[in-house]
Amino acid sequence: MDTPLPATTRIRRHARAARLLLVAALALSAGLPAGASVGGSPLNPVIAQIDAGHFKAAQAAIETALAQPGVSAEQRQALLFQRERMRRILLDFTLSADEVEARVRKQIPDLTDAEFAKWNAAGLFEHQVIDGRTLYFKRSPGNLFRLSPEAVARRAVQAPITDGPMESLNDHQRAIFHAALDQHRASVLPQRLRMTQTLTVDADAVPAGKIVRAWIPYPQAIPGQQEDIRYVASVPAKHDIAPKSAPQRTVYLEKPAVAGQKTVFSVTYELTLLAQYHAIDPARVQAETITPELAPFVAERAPHIVFTDAMRAFSRKVVGEEKNPYRIAQKLFAAVDRIPWAGAREYSTISNISDYALHAGHADCGQQTLLLMTLLRLNGIPARWQSGMVFAADGSGYSNIHDWGFLYLAPYGWVPMDVTTGRLHPAAGDDPALEWFYLGGLDNWRIAFNADYGRRFEPPKHHFRSDDVDSQRGEAEWDGGNVYFDQLDYDFDWQVLPAEHGRGGN
Repeated sequence: MDTPLPATTRIRRHARAARLLLVAALALSAGLPAGASVGGSPLNPVIAQIDAGHFKAAQAAIETALAQPGVSAEQRQALLFQRERMRRILLDFTLSADEVEARVRKQIPDLTDAEFAKWNAAGLFEHQVIDGRTLYFKRSPGNLFRLSPEAVARRAVQAPITDGPMESLNDHQRAIFHAALDQHRASVLPQRLRMTQTLTVDADAVPAGKIVRAWIPYPQAIPGQQEDIRYVASVPAKHDIAPKSAPQRTVYLEKPAVAGQKTVFSVTYELTLLAQYHAIDPARVQAETITPELAPFVAERAPHIVFTDAMRAFSRKVVGEEKNPYRIAQKLFAAVDRIPWAGAREYSTISNISDYALHAGHADCGQQTLLLMTLLRLNGIPARWQSGMVFAADGSGYSNIHDWGFLYLAPYGWVPMDVTTGRLHPAAGDDPALEWFYLGGLDNWRIAFNADYGRRFEPPKHHFRSDDVDSQRGEAEWDGGNVYFDQLDYDFDWQVLPAEHGRGGN
Protein backbone atom coordinates (compact mmCIF):
# COMPACT_ATOMS: atom_id res chain seq x y z
CA MET A 1 0.00 0.00 0.00
CA ASP A 2 1.37 3.38 -0.93
CA THR A 3 -0.61 5.16 1.77
CA PRO A 4 -1.00 2.84 4.77
CA LEU A 5 -3.29 4.90 6.95
CA PRO A 6 -4.03 3.55 10.44
CA ALA A 7 -7.40 2.12 9.50
CA THR A 8 -9.24 -1.14 9.97
CA THR A 9 -7.31 -3.99 8.35
CA ARG A 10 -8.93 -6.70 6.29
CA ILE A 11 -8.38 -10.32 7.25
CA ARG A 12 -9.62 -13.43 5.42
CA ARG A 13 -12.08 -15.70 7.19
CA HIS A 14 -9.67 -18.63 7.23
CA ALA A 15 -7.19 -16.50 9.21
CA ARG A 16 -9.58 -15.85 12.10
CA ALA A 17 -7.39 -17.72 14.58
CA ALA A 18 -4.35 -15.69 13.54
CA ARG A 19 -6.41 -12.53 13.97
CA LEU A 20 -7.31 -13.41 17.55
CA LEU A 21 -3.68 -14.13 18.36
CA LEU A 22 -2.67 -10.81 16.81
CA VAL A 23 -5.24 -8.83 18.80
CA ALA A 24 -4.17 -10.49 22.02
CA ALA A 25 -0.47 -9.96 21.33
CA LEU A 26 -0.97 -6.29 20.52
CA ALA A 27 -3.14 -5.66 23.54
CA LEU A 28 -0.85 -7.54 25.92
CA SER A 29 2.29 -5.83 24.68
CA ALA A 30 0.59 -2.44 24.83
CA GLY A 31 -0.50 -2.98 28.41
CA LEU A 32 -4.16 -2.73 27.42
CA PRO A 33 -6.96 -5.29 27.58
CA ALA A 34 -7.72 -7.13 24.36
CA GLY A 35 -11.13 -5.53 24.34
CA ALA A 36 -9.52 -2.09 23.97
CA SER A 37 -9.35 -2.64 20.22
CA VAL A 38 -11.59 0.03 18.69
CA GLY A 39 -13.68 -0.62 15.62
CA GLY A 40 -12.27 -4.14 15.32
CA SER A 41 -8.80 -2.93 14.42
CA PRO A 42 -5.91 -4.61 16.24
CA LEU A 43 -3.80 -1.59 15.37
CA ASN A 44 -5.60 0.70 17.78
CA PRO A 45 -3.73 -0.38 20.93
CA VAL A 46 -0.42 0.33 19.17
CA ILE A 47 -1.67 3.68 17.87
CA ALA A 48 -2.85 4.60 21.36
CA GLN A 49 0.51 3.71 22.88
CA ILE A 50 2.37 5.82 20.33
CA ASP A 51 0.03 8.75 20.93
CA ALA A 52 0.66 8.35 24.67
CA GLY A 53 4.43 8.41 24.11
CA HIS A 54 4.99 4.76 25.05
CA PHE A 55 7.28 4.03 22.12
CA LYS A 56 9.11 1.07 23.66
CA ALA A 57 5.83 -0.67 24.45
CA ALA A 58 4.51 0.06 20.98
CA GLN A 59 7.69 -1.26 19.37
CA ALA A 60 7.40 -4.46 21.42
CA ALA A 61 3.77 -4.86 20.37
CA ILE A 62 4.69 -4.36 16.72
CA GLU A 63 7.47 -6.95 16.90
CA THR A 64 5.15 -9.44 18.60
CA ALA A 65 2.41 -8.87 16.04
CA LEU A 66 4.77 -9.20 13.06
CA ALA A 67 5.94 -12.55 14.41
CA GLN A 68 2.42 -14.00 14.45
CA PRO A 69 1.51 -16.54 11.74
CA GLY A 70 -1.11 -15.46 9.24
CA VAL A 71 -0.34 -11.75 9.29
CA SER A 72 -1.64 -10.35 6.01
CA ALA A 73 0.38 -8.06 3.76
CA GLU A 74 -1.98 -5.20 4.64
CA GLN A 75 -1.52 -5.76 8.35
CA ARG A 76 2.23 -6.00 8.00
CA GLN A 77 2.40 -2.71 6.12
CA ALA A 78 0.14 -0.99 8.64
CA LEU A 79 2.28 -2.21 11.54
CA LEU A 80 5.48 -1.16 9.80
CA PHE A 81 3.98 2.27 9.20
CA GLN A 82 3.42 2.70 12.92
CA ARG A 83 7.10 1.96 13.45
CA GLU A 84 7.92 4.58 10.81
CA ARG A 85 5.52 7.03 12.46
CA MET A 86 7.54 6.85 15.66
CA ARG A 87 10.71 7.61 13.71
CA ARG A 88 9.06 10.64 12.12
CA ILE A 89 7.74 11.93 15.44
CA LEU A 90 11.28 11.89 16.78
CA LEU A 91 12.37 13.97 13.77
CA ASP A 92 9.76 16.60 14.68
CA PHE A 93 10.23 16.56 18.45
CA THR A 94 13.94 17.23 18.89
CA LEU A 95 14.33 19.93 21.56
CA SER A 96 14.78 19.86 25.31
CA ALA A 97 13.19 22.52 27.53
CA ASP A 98 16.59 24.20 27.89
CA GLU A 99 17.00 24.34 24.11
CA VAL A 100 13.54 25.84 23.67
CA GLU A 101 14.27 28.45 26.33
CA ALA A 102 17.60 29.30 24.68
CA ARG A 103 15.90 29.89 21.33
CA VAL A 104 13.20 32.06 22.86
CA ARG A 105 15.89 34.03 24.69
CA LYS A 106 17.42 34.99 21.34
CA GLN A 107 14.30 37.09 20.73
CA ILE A 108 13.65 38.02 24.36
CA PRO A 109 17.13 38.52 25.85
CA ASP A 110 15.78 39.42 29.30
CA LEU A 111 13.41 36.44 29.44
CA THR A 112 12.86 35.35 33.02
CA ASP A 113 12.63 31.77 34.21
CA ALA A 114 9.18 32.54 35.57
CA GLU A 115 7.96 33.77 32.19
CA PHE A 116 9.22 30.69 30.41
CA ALA A 117 7.72 28.42 33.06
CA LYS A 118 4.36 30.20 32.76
CA TRP A 119 4.25 29.86 28.97
CA ASN A 120 5.37 26.26 29.19
CA ALA A 121 2.70 25.44 31.78
CA ALA A 122 0.10 27.07 29.52
CA GLY A 123 0.99 24.59 26.76
CA LEU A 124 2.39 27.20 24.39
CA PHE A 125 5.39 24.98 23.59
CA GLU A 126 4.09 21.83 21.92
CA HIS A 127 5.74 18.78 23.43
CA GLN A 128 5.41 15.07 24.02
CA VAL A 129 6.61 12.84 26.81
CA ILE A 130 8.23 9.91 25.00
CA ASP A 131 9.36 7.01 27.15
CA GLY A 132 9.81 9.39 30.08
CA ARG A 133 11.65 12.13 28.15
CA THR A 134 9.93 15.47 27.51
CA LEU A 135 10.68 16.45 23.92
CA TYR A 136 9.54 19.70 22.31
CA PHE A 137 8.41 20.32 18.75
CA LYS A 138 11.24 21.90 16.79
CA ARG A 139 9.01 24.77 15.62
CA SER A 140 7.57 25.52 19.06
CA PRO A 141 9.95 28.41 19.88
CA GLY A 142 8.82 30.29 16.78
CA ASN A 143 5.20 29.26 17.24
CA LEU A 144 5.19 30.99 20.63
CA PHE A 145 5.02 34.34 18.85
CA ARG A 146 1.98 33.14 16.90
CA LEU A 147 0.18 32.07 20.06
CA SER A 148 1.04 34.64 22.72
CA PRO A 149 0.54 38.42 22.32
CA GLU A 150 2.40 38.77 25.61
CA ALA A 151 5.46 37.07 24.11
CA VAL A 152 5.23 39.21 20.99
CA ALA A 153 5.26 42.36 23.11
CA ARG A 154 8.41 41.14 24.85
CA ARG A 155 10.47 40.71 21.69
CA ALA A 156 13.57 42.87 21.54
CA VAL A 157 13.01 43.59 17.85
CA GLN A 158 9.39 44.23 16.98
CA ALA A 159 9.48 42.80 13.48
CA PRO A 160 6.00 42.10 12.11
CA ILE A 161 4.93 38.49 11.71
CA THR A 162 4.48 38.07 7.98
CA ASP A 163 1.34 36.46 6.61
CA GLY A 164 0.23 35.80 3.07
CA PRO A 165 -1.15 38.68 0.98
CA MET A 166 -4.73 37.40 1.29
CA GLU A 167 -4.86 37.43 5.09
CA SER A 168 -6.11 41.03 5.07
CA LEU A 169 -8.77 42.48 2.82
CA ASN A 170 -7.13 43.78 -0.35
CA ASP A 171 -8.04 45.22 -3.74
CA HIS A 172 -7.87 41.85 -5.49
CA GLN A 173 -10.53 40.40 -3.21
CA ARG A 174 -12.63 43.52 -3.68
CA ALA A 175 -12.26 43.19 -7.47
CA ILE A 176 -13.40 39.55 -7.37
CA PHE A 177 -16.40 40.44 -5.23
CA HIS A 178 -17.55 43.31 -7.43
CA ALA A 179 -16.87 41.50 -10.72
CA ALA A 180 -18.99 38.54 -9.62
CA LEU A 181 -21.86 40.80 -8.60
CA ASP A 182 -21.62 43.02 -11.68
CA GLN A 183 -21.33 40.11 -14.13
CA HIS A 184 -23.87 37.89 -12.35
CA ARG A 185 -21.50 34.94 -12.52
CA ALA A 186 -19.50 33.01 -9.95
CA SER A 187 -16.21 32.59 -11.85
CA VAL A 188 -14.44 35.80 -12.82
CA LEU A 189 -11.12 37.54 -13.53
CA PRO A 190 -9.23 34.78 -15.38
CA GLN A 191 -5.45 34.99 -15.36
CA ARG A 192 -2.97 32.86 -17.29
CA LEU A 193 0.00 31.51 -15.35
CA ARG A 194 3.15 29.60 -16.16
CA MET A 195 4.42 27.53 -13.24
CA THR A 196 7.61 25.54 -12.73
CA GLN A 197 7.71 23.18 -9.76
CA THR A 198 10.98 21.62 -8.67
CA LEU A 199 11.68 18.66 -6.41
CA THR A 200 15.28 18.14 -5.28
CA VAL A 201 16.62 15.01 -3.58
CA ASP A 202 19.73 15.53 -1.45
CA ALA A 203 23.07 14.31 -2.77
CA ASP A 204 23.73 10.70 -1.77
CA ALA A 205 20.27 10.25 -0.24
CA VAL A 206 19.94 7.47 -2.82
CA PRO A 207 22.90 5.26 -3.80
CA ALA A 208 24.60 6.18 -7.06
CA GLY A 209 23.12 4.46 -10.07
CA LYS A 210 19.82 3.65 -8.39
CA ILE A 211 16.67 4.99 -10.02
CA VAL A 212 14.91 7.74 -8.09
CA ARG A 213 11.16 7.82 -8.65
CA ALA A 214 9.47 11.19 -8.15
CA TRP A 215 5.92 12.52 -8.01
CA ILE A 216 5.44 16.28 -8.43
CA PRO A 217 1.93 17.71 -7.83
CA TYR A 218 0.05 18.73 -10.97
CA PRO A 219 -3.11 20.88 -11.32
CA GLN A 220 -6.60 19.48 -11.17
CA ALA A 221 -8.78 20.29 -14.17
CA ILE A 222 -11.72 22.16 -12.61
CA PRO A 223 -14.24 24.05 -14.79
CA GLY A 224 -14.70 27.56 -13.49
CA GLN A 225 -11.54 27.40 -11.39
CA GLN A 226 -8.61 25.87 -13.30
CA GLU A 227 -8.91 25.54 -17.06
CA ASP A 228 -6.84 25.08 -20.22
CA ILE A 229 -3.97 23.26 -18.52
CA ARG A 230 -1.02 22.81 -20.85
CA TYR A 231 2.09 20.76 -20.10
CA VAL A 232 5.19 22.66 -21.27
CA ALA A 233 8.29 20.71 -20.23
CA SER A 234 9.83 18.51 -17.57
CA VAL A 235 13.22 17.35 -16.30
CA PRO A 236 13.71 14.60 -17.28
CA ALA A 237 11.66 14.92 -20.46
CA LYS A 238 9.99 11.52 -20.11
CA HIS A 239 6.98 11.92 -17.85
CA ASP A 240 3.61 10.46 -16.93
CA ILE A 241 0.78 12.85 -16.03
CA ALA A 242 -1.92 11.30 -13.86
CA PRO A 243 -5.41 11.32 -15.41
CA LYS A 244 -7.85 14.12 -14.73
CA SER A 245 -9.82 11.74 -12.53
CA ALA A 246 -6.92 11.31 -10.06
CA PRO A 247 -7.97 12.96 -6.77
CA GLN A 248 -4.32 13.70 -5.94
CA ARG A 249 -2.86 14.52 -9.33
CA THR A 250 0.88 14.29 -10.06
CA VAL A 251 3.52 14.09 -12.75
CA TYR A 252 5.62 10.94 -12.39
CA LEU A 253 9.33 11.13 -13.28
CA GLU A 254 12.38 8.85 -13.00
CA LYS A 255 16.09 9.63 -12.91
CA PRO A 256 19.26 7.81 -11.77
CA ALA A 257 21.10 9.14 -8.73
CA VAL A 258 24.65 10.39 -9.31
CA ALA A 259 27.24 10.23 -6.53
CA GLY A 260 27.81 13.58 -4.83
CA GLN A 261 25.08 15.34 -6.83
CA LYS A 262 21.55 16.37 -6.04
CA THR A 263 18.84 14.66 -8.08
CA VAL A 264 16.61 17.39 -9.50
CA PHE A 265 13.17 16.96 -11.06
CA SER A 266 10.90 19.65 -12.43
CA VAL A 267 7.73 20.22 -14.40
CA THR A 268 6.55 23.36 -16.18
CA TYR A 269 2.94 23.95 -17.20
CA GLU A 270 0.49 26.73 -17.97
CA LEU A 271 -3.09 27.12 -16.85
CA THR A 272 -5.88 29.66 -16.55
CA LEU A 273 -6.99 30.43 -12.99
CA LEU A 274 -10.39 31.93 -12.22
CA ALA A 275 -11.54 33.55 -9.00
CA GLN A 276 -14.91 32.69 -7.49
CA TYR A 277 -17.56 34.42 -5.46
CA HIS A 278 -21.08 33.21 -4.66
CA ALA A 279 -23.40 35.83 -3.19
CA ILE A 280 -25.25 33.63 -0.73
CA ASP A 281 -28.65 34.69 0.58
CA PRO A 282 -29.17 32.82 3.88
CA ALA A 283 -32.95 33.01 3.44
CA ARG A 284 -32.68 30.90 0.27
CA VAL A 285 -30.49 28.21 1.80
CA GLN A 286 -32.29 25.04 2.76
CA ALA A 287 -31.32 21.68 4.15
CA GLU A 288 -30.23 19.46 1.29
CA THR A 289 -31.57 15.99 0.65
CA ILE A 290 -28.53 13.75 0.89
CA THR A 291 -28.34 11.86 -2.38
CA PRO A 292 -26.03 8.88 -2.97
CA GLU A 293 -23.65 11.32 -4.67
CA LEU A 294 -23.51 13.56 -1.59
CA ALA A 295 -23.52 10.78 1.00
CA PRO A 296 -19.71 10.36 1.16
CA PHE A 297 -19.38 14.06 1.98
CA VAL A 298 -21.47 13.87 5.16
CA ALA A 299 -19.88 10.63 6.35
CA GLU A 300 -17.07 9.93 8.76
CA ARG A 301 -13.80 8.90 7.17
CA ALA A 302 -11.45 7.51 9.77
CA PRO A 303 -8.90 8.26 10.95
CA HIS A 304 -9.08 12.02 10.34
CA ILE A 305 -12.84 12.67 10.13
CA VAL A 306 -14.48 11.02 13.13
CA PHE A 307 -17.54 12.22 15.06
CA THR A 308 -16.05 11.79 18.53
CA ASP A 309 -17.90 12.68 21.71
CA ALA A 310 -15.68 15.76 22.07
CA MET A 311 -16.47 16.80 18.49
CA ARG A 312 -20.21 16.43 19.11
CA ALA A 313 -19.99 18.46 22.32
CA PHE A 314 -18.04 21.25 20.61
CA SER A 315 -20.54 21.32 17.76
CA ARG A 316 -23.51 21.61 20.13
CA LYS A 317 -21.82 24.46 21.97
CA VAL A 318 -21.11 26.39 18.76
CA VAL A 319 -24.27 25.67 16.76
CA GLY A 320 -26.83 25.91 19.54
CA GLU A 321 -30.40 25.81 18.20
CA GLU A 322 -29.54 27.14 14.72
CA LYS A 323 -31.20 25.22 11.86
CA ASN A 324 -30.27 27.19 8.74
CA PRO A 325 -27.34 25.37 7.04
CA TYR A 326 -25.59 28.59 6.01
CA ARG A 327 -25.89 30.10 9.50
CA ILE A 328 -24.59 26.83 10.96
CA ALA A 329 -21.67 26.99 8.53
CA GLN A 330 -20.98 30.59 9.54
CA LYS A 331 -20.89 29.68 13.23
CA LEU A 332 -18.58 26.73 12.66
CA PHE A 333 -16.36 28.73 10.28
CA ALA A 334 -15.98 31.51 12.86
CA ALA A 335 -15.23 29.04 15.66
CA VAL A 336 -12.50 27.27 13.70
CA ASP A 337 -11.13 30.59 12.44
CA ARG A 338 -10.56 31.60 16.07
CA ILE A 339 -8.04 28.78 16.51
CA PRO A 340 -4.59 30.41 16.17
CA TRP A 341 -2.46 29.38 13.22
CA ALA A 342 0.90 27.81 14.02
CA GLY A 343 3.53 25.85 12.15
CA ALA A 344 2.54 22.19 12.09
CA ARG A 345 4.16 18.87 12.73
CA GLU A 346 4.04 16.42 9.85
CA TYR A 347 0.53 15.18 9.15
CA SER A 348 1.67 11.55 8.86
CA THR A 349 2.60 11.61 12.56
CA ILE A 350 -0.93 12.52 13.75
CA SER A 351 -3.43 9.73 14.31
CA ASN A 352 -6.57 11.92 14.03
CA ILE A 353 -6.01 15.39 12.60
CA SER A 354 -9.46 16.88 13.25
CA ASP A 355 -9.30 15.76 16.89
CA TYR A 356 -5.77 17.16 17.16
CA ALA A 357 -6.94 20.54 15.82
CA LEU A 358 -9.82 20.56 18.29
CA HIS A 359 -7.54 20.09 21.31
CA ALA A 360 -4.04 21.37 20.46
CA GLY A 361 -4.75 25.07 20.98
CA HIS A 362 -3.44 25.86 17.49
CA ALA A 363 -3.67 24.44 13.98
CA ASP A 364 -2.41 25.04 10.49
CA CYS A 365 -4.49 25.25 7.30
CA GLY A 366 -5.00 21.54 6.69
CA GLN A 367 -5.75 20.84 10.32
CA GLN A 368 -8.29 23.66 10.46
CA THR A 369 -9.85 22.49 7.19
CA LEU A 370 -10.24 18.90 8.36
CA LEU A 371 -11.75 20.13 11.63
CA LEU A 372 -14.26 22.32 9.80
CA MET A 373 -15.08 19.51 7.36
CA THR A 374 -15.72 17.18 10.30
CA LEU A 375 -18.00 19.68 12.02
CA LEU A 376 -19.92 20.47 8.84
CA ARG A 377 -20.45 16.79 8.06
CA LEU A 378 -21.53 16.16 11.63
CA ASN A 379 -24.26 18.76 11.04
CA GLY A 380 -25.39 17.19 7.78
CA ILE A 381 -23.66 19.75 5.53
CA PRO A 382 -21.60 18.10 2.77
CA ALA A 383 -17.95 19.15 2.84
CA ARG A 384 -14.89 18.15 0.84
CA TRP A 385 -11.18 18.87 0.59
CA GLN A 386 -9.06 20.88 -1.81
CA SER A 387 -5.39 21.78 -1.49
CA GLY A 388 -2.33 22.91 -3.37
CA MET A 389 -0.24 26.07 -3.25
CA VAL A 390 -0.75 29.82 -3.03
CA PHE A 391 1.28 32.62 -4.57
CA ALA A 392 1.25 36.38 -4.94
CA ALA A 393 0.84 37.98 -8.33
CA ASP A 394 1.93 41.33 -6.86
CA GLY A 395 5.66 40.95 -7.49
CA SER A 396 6.51 40.07 -3.88
CA GLY A 397 7.58 36.53 -4.73
CA TYR A 398 5.42 35.06 -1.96
CA SER A 399 4.44 31.39 -2.20
CA ASN A 400 3.35 28.72 0.23
CA ILE A 401 1.55 25.40 0.39
CA HIS A 402 -2.07 25.64 1.49
CA ASP A 403 -5.28 23.70 2.16
CA TRP A 404 -8.91 24.75 1.90
CA GLY A 405 -12.23 23.12 1.01
CA PHE A 406 -15.76 23.26 -0.34
CA LEU A 407 -19.20 22.89 1.22
CA TYR A 408 -22.54 22.16 -0.39
CA LEU A 409 -25.36 24.63 0.15
CA ALA A 410 -28.68 24.21 -1.63
CA PRO A 411 -29.63 25.81 -3.97
CA TYR A 412 -26.11 27.12 -4.71
CA GLY A 413 -24.32 23.78 -4.93
CA TRP A 414 -20.63 23.43 -4.06
CA VAL A 415 -19.08 26.69 -2.87
CA PRO A 416 -15.50 27.27 -1.62
CA MET A 417 -14.33 27.87 1.92
CA ASP A 418 -10.92 28.90 3.26
CA VAL A 419 -11.17 28.96 7.03
CA THR A 420 -7.47 29.66 7.55
CA THR A 421 -7.60 32.90 5.59
CA GLY A 422 -10.82 33.27 7.51
CA ARG A 423 -13.05 36.25 8.13
CA LEU A 424 -11.86 39.53 6.65
CA HIS A 425 -12.28 42.99 8.17
CA PRO A 426 -14.01 45.38 5.76
CA ALA A 427 -12.96 48.99 6.02
CA ALA A 428 -15.30 51.96 6.12
CA GLY A 429 -16.97 52.12 2.73
CA ASP A 430 -16.54 48.40 2.00
CA ASP A 431 -19.51 46.12 1.56
CA PRO A 432 -19.99 44.29 4.90
CA ALA A 433 -20.48 41.03 2.97
CA LEU A 434 -16.72 41.01 2.31
CA GLU A 435 -16.24 39.79 5.89
CA TRP A 436 -17.43 36.36 4.72
CA PHE A 437 -15.64 36.40 1.35
CA TYR A 438 -13.91 33.08 2.08
CA LEU A 439 -17.17 31.32 2.96
CA GLY A 440 -18.42 31.13 -0.61
CA GLY A 441 -15.53 32.81 -2.41
CA LEU A 442 -11.96 32.08 -3.43
CA ASP A 443 -9.13 34.14 -4.87
CA ASN A 444 -7.23 32.91 -7.92
CA TRP A 445 -3.75 33.33 -6.50
CA ARG A 446 -3.68 29.60 -5.84
CA ILE A 447 -3.40 26.28 -7.66
CA ALA A 448 -5.32 23.18 -6.57
CA PHE A 449 -3.43 19.89 -6.93
CA ASN A 450 -5.79 17.78 -4.85
CA ALA A 451 -9.54 17.21 -4.88
CA ASP A 452 -9.29 14.96 -1.83
CA TYR A 453 -6.86 13.92 0.87
CA GLY A 454 -5.16 10.59 1.56
CA ARG A 455 -5.72 9.03 -1.89
CA ARG A 456 -3.40 6.84 -3.93
CA PHE A 457 -1.10 8.32 -6.53
CA GLU A 458 -1.27 7.21 -10.16
CA PRO A 459 1.09 5.41 -10.58
CA PRO A 460 1.14 4.43 -6.88
CA LYS A 461 4.16 4.66 -4.64
CA HIS A 462 5.74 1.36 -3.61
CA HIS A 463 6.89 2.66 -0.23
CA PHE A 464 5.32 4.83 2.47
CA ARG A 465 4.38 8.36 1.47
CA SER A 466 6.19 11.16 3.27
CA ASP A 467 2.80 12.84 3.59
CA ASP A 468 0.01 10.28 3.55
CA VAL A 469 -2.66 13.00 3.84
CA ASP A 470 -1.69 15.88 1.56
CA SER A 471 0.31 16.21 -1.67
CA GLN A 472 1.91 19.62 -2.18
CA ARG A 473 5.69 19.39 -1.93
CA GLY A 474 6.31 16.25 -3.95
CA GLU A 475 7.40 12.73 -3.08
CA ALA A 476 10.36 10.51 -3.97
CA GLU A 477 11.50 6.94 -3.41
CA TRP A 478 13.84 4.27 -4.71
CA ASP A 479 13.87 0.49 -4.48
CA GLY A 480 15.37 0.72 -1.00
CA GLY A 481 12.59 2.86 0.47
CA ASN A 482 10.95 6.25 0.72
CA VAL A 483 12.93 9.49 0.61
CA TYR A 484 11.53 11.49 3.52
CA PHE A 485 11.23 15.27 3.78
CA ASP A 486 14.49 15.63 5.69
CA GLN A 487 16.24 14.66 2.43
CA LEU A 488 14.02 16.64 0.05
CA ASP A 489 13.45 20.23 -0.98
CA TYR A 490 10.86 21.83 -3.26
CA ASP A 491 10.32 25.14 -5.02
CA PHE A 492 7.78 27.10 -7.07
CA ASP A 493 8.61 29.64 -9.78
CA TRP A 494 5.83 31.36 -11.70
CA GLN A 495 5.06 34.03 -14.26
CA VAL A 496 1.73 35.71 -15.03
CA LEU A 497 1.12 35.56 -18.78
CA PRO A 498 -1.12 37.50 -21.17
CA ALA A 499 -4.63 36.07 -20.99
CA GLU A 500 -4.59 34.81 -24.60
CA HIS A 501 -1.28 32.94 -24.14
CA GLY A 502 -1.71 29.24 -24.88
CA ARG A 503 -4.53 26.76 -24.61
CA GLY A 504 -4.40 23.16 -23.55
CA GLY A 505 -6.29 20.26 -22.11
CA ASN A 506 -4.11 18.26 -19.72
